[in-house]
Amino acid sequence: MTRKEYTGQDITVTFDLGRCIHARNCFLQLPDVFDPSKRPWVQPDNASPEEVAAMIRTCPSGALAYKRADGTDEKPPKINRLAVLENGPAVLVGEISVEDQPSETRVALCRCGLSKNKPYCDYSHVEGGFTATGEPAPKTPADAEGVGGVARAARKPDGPLLIDGNLEICSGTGKRIAKTEKAFLCRCGASKNKPFCDGSHKAVGFTDGES
Repeated sequence: MTRKEYTGQDITVTFDLGRCIHARNCFLQLPDVFDPSKRPWVQPDNASPEEVAAMIRTCPSGALAYKRADGTDEKPPKINRLAVLENGPAVLVGEISVEDQPSETRVALCRCGLSKNKPYCDYSHVEGGFTATGEPAPKTPADAEGVGGVARAARKPDGPLLIDGNLEICSGTGKRIAKTEKAFLCRCGASKNKPFCDGSHKAVGFTDGES
């Protein structure tokens, strides 16, 4: 989906509706800038570029991004981190390349199997009634030693999401689940070892569908 741009004097905000998970950080933190009841709903000049950029960095899905007139880009953290959200997606923060696209710093990836914008979450877990704990205690691979670098995410056909690269996997409250260099993550919603794949996609006949 093409990003829509909202251009201000010192910062341009971009938005991809298909990746929004409705965390509402934008409105709750900067309602003068981000107000869905107004048109345009984004008005970048109603706050300083520093405030707008800082808020956007809290957008978990990467639906919101920014380009500053002074060329200051968002920097990825040094550790790639995946957080498992309660009844929701897996949120990745770091230096992330999804299916060979240019690296970005924030993405929310579907783990219910219902998204129409796979591998990204599109909020379909709410309509579909997906339930899965954000505090799993799965069987985990042995901890790896690496830190940082690009983590590449790609779908296996009608199967799990492979993340290849250094990654720390956490619960929704930040408890570390695993530290790994390669992870196969469930995206059919049926694994009994979430967030990891256990092969259940074969039993339930999972397919990519409309993705």
